[in-house]
Amino acid sequence: MTRSSALDGWGLRTVPAALARRYRDEGRWTGESLGSTVAAGLGRAAHLPFHVRSRVRPYSGTLADVDRAARSLARALKARGVGPGSVVVLQLPNWVEAAMTFWAAAYVGAIVVPVVHFYGPKEVGHILDDTRPAVIVTPDGFGRTDHLRQYEDLFASRGGEPLWLVVSDRPERELPGNAVPFHRMLDADPLPEPEPVDPASPVIVGFTSGTTLKPKGVVHSHQTIGWEARQADHFYGKGGPPQVVGTPVGHFMGMINAFLLPLLRSEPVHLIDVWDPAEVLALMSERGVGIAGGPPYFLTSLLDHPDFTPEHLALIPYMGLGGATVPEAFTERATKEGIAVYRSYGSTEHPSVTASLLEDAQGKRLRTDGRALPGAEFRLDDDGEILTRGADCFIGYTDPELTARAFDADGWYRTGDMGEVDGDGYLTITDRVADVIIRGGENISAQEIEALLLRMEQVAEVSVVAEPDARLGEHACAVVRPRDPARPVTVEDVRAHLAAAGLARPKWPESVHLVADFPRTATGKIQKFRLREQVRGGSLPDAL
Repeated sequence: MTRSSALDGWGLRTVPAALARRYRDEGRWTGESLGSTVAAGLGRAAHLPFHVRSRVRPYSGTLADVDRAARSLARALKARGVGPGSVVVLQLPNWVEAAMTFWAAAYVGAIVVPVVHFYGPKEVGHILDDTRPAVIVTPDGFGRTDHLRQYEDLFASRGGEPLWLVVSDRPERELPGNAVPFHRMLDADPLPEPEPVDPASPVIVGFTSGTTLKPKGVVHSHQTIGWEARQADHFYGKGGPPQVVGTPVGHFMGMINAFLLPLLRSEPVHLIDVWDPAEVLALMSERGVGIAGGPPYFLTSLLDHPDFTPEHLALIPYMGLGGATVPEAFTERATKEGIAVYRSYGSTEHPSVTASLLEDAQGKRLRTDGRALPGAEFRLDDDGEILTRGADCFIGYTDPELTARAFDADGWYRTGDMGEVDGDGYLTITDRVADVIIRGGENISAQEIEALLLRMEQVAEVSVVAEPDARLGEHACAVVRPRDPARPVTVEDVRAHLAAAGLARPKWPESVHLVADFPRTATGKIQKFRLREQVRGGSLPDAL
């Protein structure tokens, strides 16, 4: 895991000159860095509370307290040579140390790589190889994951010595010899000003699953992230209570919602590290906070909980939905409860393409994914695939071949999603070309799971598709043609195999269907669109 230059070999594109000029002329791209945006926002909101709800690492303070620690961490990192172009991998739950790390990295101009806290050695190993970090920040463990053991094994198999900061209350002698206690980095004098950087340079790499066997590294610049934060501020609902962020900050949008949007809005930061509906409802009652966005599961888990009361409902005046399939039955239910629902469409690559606004007609808000947002464009090609471009569209993948396939010469990005547009310009997502499942807002690559399941001796052929899920929107479903019908493959078999392969638990299929054969094209290729229809409609021919 050498660290010669994180950007070596990355597939960064040149935005067409006319587009770049337009974004600057319209004021969407500015000379601000992420560090200067953070500094200005924290200066305005210094007095507001920063609160973490956690059974293992709670925190209460002010944004000024956290900013002071972030600036001390920034000074300590700078003293170790971390600066513009350096990569900081951050795999932490929704804890205050995640904010300190994110803001400190912004102050020194480093590139932040958020990693979802439940990612295992398979995914993390790929991310380390792809980004060659100078700094890695982890807990000693969280949930089922022993991060100390995981990273010791990863370092041993790769070589190289990044600075490994561990958030832990253990005595230092109980940590690995190459681990530095996070709190030891907070004693330096605070960095007074953000480091100057080129606003067109990379600042965040978000890894997302999709059509590839390995997570894709999506690279954003200071310009694209700056506009995305302001874009979200434009269309997210206003006027409700402060929000609690339960989406993992290791997820691209979770990080923006937790550590950037509150700074633009001068709002407090409230985090919870495990989405436990009972804990969320208690937090809402105690601190007067609400939720206002995310996958449908976040809302349904609260509405269905026995502790939910009219007082909680009053703290959810509106709900923005995205990041997962949004069933019409769900939007209608929320509306009947008195919650104003609106939908949006985007991805890690292009976070904010379309959205409805709260003032839009109810039918549009409930049944479409909205109209093009300021600074964003979309069109459909002859097959109905959605192409987009905009000031918050990413600047490339860490894999240059993926970048070359994703963009045309005019800067249009192929989303892999299919859509329809009504006469008023509202877009509705109808299907995916991309082989991806969105479980509770987290992208899961069907190909990644299929490649691992094909290594099972009893599996002759397998196709992984999305199956509807009342809580999560959808989950992975494995449709298997076994080698021997007398030896059926069970969910338990599949999960044991994927656990041994090191695949993160949320990616494991939650159902298995056995078939004698698949729907196929004339050339024998599995017709996934038909398979998805059969799974959704409960008409899958189970011939075994």
